[in-house]
Amino acid sequence: MHICVYGASSSDINERFITAAETLGKKMAQRSHTLVYGAGGNGVMGGTARGVTAGGGKIIGIVPKFFNVDGMLYDKCDEIIRTNTMRERKLLMEEKSDAFIMAPGGIGTFDEFFEILTLKQLSLHTKAIAVFNAHGYYDGLIELMEKAVSENFIRAECRELYRVFSDIDSMLDYIEGYVGKDLNILKFKNI
Repeated sequence: MHICVYGASSSDINERFITAAETLGKKMAQRSHTLVYGAGGNGVMGGTARGVTAGGGKIIGIVPKFFNVDGMLYDKCDEIIRTNTMRERKLLMEEKSDAFIMAPGGIGTFDEFFEILTLKQLSLHTKAIAVFNAHGYYDGLIELMEKAVSENFIRAECRELYRVFSDIDSMLDYIEGYVGKDLNILKFKNI
């Protein structure tokens, strides 16, 4: 299975998030999953890739051509695909992946997650989406989503579009056992 992992590229984050990402990568490789990601060598992205490499797994990195700074990219990707734009990058990541994990990250990670979540709400894909809530990083996001549901900005049924996990094995079990459902957009009156 090809699993896309969205995550931080910064190394200025607490090391515990990078360590959690390395563990995620190792477990993905042990379960014979291929990592599809943004090709970064640092932060959560780099940690995930190093974990996959340590576990003997395969990595597909997808990166815009303008990200060409020494040390920015992970040099052990099995395949690097260079795109012209960020939009093209996200589209290829979506097309090449069977499931998606949002690991701890910043604005770019949030953008990728909410786009893939919106596409699923619109029935444009039926792939598993998981949030890796390492060390409680996404507790605030979970609260925000629940507030949006309670205030009727998001339909309660949208909770079915993704799942939140703090345990990597449970998250990978969910992804591996996921059966995609084509959601009927007519039931979502608040889009």
